Amino acid sequence: AFEIQDESGRQVYKGKNLKKRLIKADSGKIILPGALLNLVRLKVVPKSGYAYINNRLYRGRVSIIPRENARFLVVNELDLENYLRGILCNEIAPWWPLDALKAQAVVARTYALYQRQFTKNKDFDLTNDIYSQVYGGKTSEKWRSNRAVDLTKGEILTFKGNIFPAYYHAACGGHTEDASILWKVDLAPLKGVRCVFCAGSPHFKWQAEISSAQIKSKLSAKGFKIDYFDEIEIASLNLSGRINELEIKGADNSLVISAKDFRQALGPNIIRSTNFTLKIISDKVYFAGLGWGHGVGLCQWGMYELAKSGKNYKEILEYYYPESDIIGLVKK
Repeated sequence: AFEIQDESGRQVYKGKNLKKRLIKADSGKIILPGALLNLVRLKVVPKSGYAYINNRLYRGRVSIIPRENARFLVVNELDLENYLRGILCNEIAPWWPLDALKAQAVVARTYALYQRQFTKNKDFDLTNDIYSQVYGGKTSEKWRSNRAVDLTKGEILTFKGNIFPAYYHAACGGHTEDASILWKVDLAPLKGVRCVFCAGSPHFKWQAEISSAQIKSKLSAKGFKIDYFDEIEIASLNLSGRINELEIKGADNSLVISAKDFRQALGPNIIRSTNFTLKIISDKVYFAGLGWGHGVGLCQWGMYELAKSGKNYKEILEYYYPESDIIGLVKK
């Protein structure tokens, strides 16, 4: 059974099964042809079962909000624990050791609550992609990852009593990064630690080959202007071994750019980290690097190896977020 509510929460329709219906957005309102409904927001509330959107099942309620150009914003409203069920297997593999799954659950719960503080005036708290956490709804759930969520119910990380952004990434390449270098977040749990545990990861080493013309084009598209160049120098490194700044030298001008901006401009799946060396041969630039991701906080492949070696999830979190505490939001 289900019901449809308007923007005030008033029931405008109910039924046993929600059949496939065509809806349209027009002048900021939702039009349901033949249903005599004209709403600025539509909410589908399943009384049992799940909502089905774009071939995926979702727990909780679904709000449909009209946007410009006859498009819709679709928002899944559900409690935090069920949200975590829908992301865990999109962030790490469900067959990883249970303590790795539990550590990831605590980190993801912490990160979600932290990010939620900055979206209070929006129609949603989090996005379903890498800019928040990759969320796939009920369809993404697996038994083992759900078990990890249940076993850590309500647990989050704090530092001196405050929640903090519990960043994480795939593989650090030997040392996690200081968050203050990337985002001006200067906290003891995010200062970076040595990590030898991800050395066996498939993402520990990477290589890339990009033409000079492509680099020039991609930088220009992001607002960084450089003419023909024949040299790229590493201007400075930080304590984790990652590059702080690069200097791109041309015949008539040069460009100093942060490694973070350089990576984002060329593509984070091409330049997988800012820990790399490079060489220019003819009209191509060859990169060889370590790790995948921004490098801050939890190293997921390091977590995997630590859990495999017998470390429990609390020991793993203590290692990657030193001086942090695990607290419970609810009684178990």
